[in-house]
Amino acid sequence: MHIDIDTDLCIGAGQCALAAPAVFTQDDDGYSALIPGREDATDNPMVREAARACPVGAITVTDDAPRAAAVTDD
Repeated sequence: MHIDIDTDLCIGAGQCALAAPAVFTQDDDGYSALIPGREDATDNPMVREAARACPVGAITVTDDAPRAAAVTDD
């Protein structure tokens, strides 16, 4: 799992920090930030809830699935 915050969209509502305080915090300006070292917080079940709670959709959570090898016609 990988977490990304679109800082251009974030309005600093703080819903992510309320939903998953072990992963999200707010920076000095009040905008969402990941707690250092928590960018791949696979052990926290509330990360997806934090993304859903964001009123502007600034948080994206993706699964790190292995990519298929490219097939070439050689």
